[in-house]
Amino acid sequence: MSRKGNCWDNAPTERFFRSFKTEWMLKGGYEDIAEASSAITDYIWGYYQAVRPHSFNNSLTPLETERRYFNQNLLSGV
Repeated sequence: MSRKGNCWDNAPTERFFRSFKTEWMLKGGYEDIAEASSAITDYIWGYYQAVRPHSFNNSLTPLETERRYFNQNLLSGV
């Protein structure tokens, strides 16, 4: 929950929902909760995390950024 009067606290969440609405969500909505839930899951794990590049991560996907982090920081010490 964001602090009162601080719009920047919620910026990453707002950005995610904007991306979901413009990139993935059906124009007419969904038939039921199960269809919406399935679409959201597909978007997050099938596209947003694995395929969609993020400018914050130097245009890498979150999964690629995480993989590189573990390879550089955790496996190098083994």
